[in-house]
Amino acid sequence: MIRREFIRLLGGAAAAWPIVARAEQASRLPTIGLLGSSTPSAWAPWTTAFQQRLRELGWTEGRSIAIEYRWAEGRNERGAEIAAEFARRKVDVIVTTGSSALAVKEAISTVPVVFALWSDPIGSGYVASLARPGGNATGLSLQSLDTAAKRLELLREVVPDLRRLTVLARLDNPSNVVEAGEVEAAARPLGIEITISNAKRAEDIVPVIEALKGRVDALHIVSDPLLLANGIRINTLAIGARLPTMYSYREGVENGGLMSYGANMPNLWRRAAELVDKILRGTKPGAIPVEQPTKFDLVINLVTAKALTLTVPPSLLARADEVFE
Repeated sequence: MIRREFIRLLGGAAAAWPIVARAEQASRLPTIGLLGSSTPSAWAPWTTAFQQRLRELGWTEGRSIAIEYRWAEGRNERGAEIAAEFARRKVDVIVTTGSSALAVKEAISTVPVVFALWSDPIGSGYVASLARPGGNATGLSLQSLDTAAKRLELLREVVPDLRRLTVLARLDNPSNVVEAGEVEAAARPLGIEITISNAKRAEDIVPVIEALKGRVDALHIVSDPLLLANGIRINTLAIGARLPTMYSYREGVENGGLMSYGANMPNLWRRAAELVDKILRGTKPGAIPVEQPTKFDLVINLVTAKALTLTVPPSLLARADEVFE
């Protein structure tokens, strides 16, 4: 009798296990793995815009969705480690940017990926085309020769005698190579001589910029996690070397750079949230076209202009979207 009762109870418990497992699975929130290539503080305006747009689309963090944040802090090798961790944790989608998206591709190929910005997703082989990316990724592409040319034209309005320009880049980052190439191609018809200085590590920044003093007329800093994280140091050194700086992102000017012209980054992150929303609602990432920027900002730092004894034409100030005074 006792043996029969034990078997009956055991069978009932076993039958209940799948029900418990299904209940736990149903209660699990859809999870986004956000892989930041830089630091939380550097990305704060972008992640805030991303979170806000998700809420507008009906996804409230902690209630209807979970977001796990990981930060590579400018170290490429961390990207693959974080991607592998996200795969183990079975996140529903990974959100990141260009250089880290490559690390994700090397680590996993099954989790949907949204890159909020990337200079060259096609040239890297990550997507087949902008219209039909295929595979497990989609996002926003920044590649544009026209934008690089516009930056140089704007810089020449403040530095009329611009003849020699150095591009500060990290050349082990494929996106940096693309952006530097765009600047070089845009400079050719303007008669501007371009050199490229490679800063692979934070320790390279000081000697690289000090070596440029008196040799070039201005400095163009490309979009890179390491350079973004060291923006204040770069701009302090550039002012000391009497070098006007041009960026493709507003944060460079906020950190003391002279000017920036490029895609509005918070707007890109809001649109990345819209792509995540589509994926979480069942659309395959490879079927979602890669988008391009539609909103561009010109930002000028008059405090830096004064420190460099440069005059910013009133006509340029009138066209600026934001001016630091």
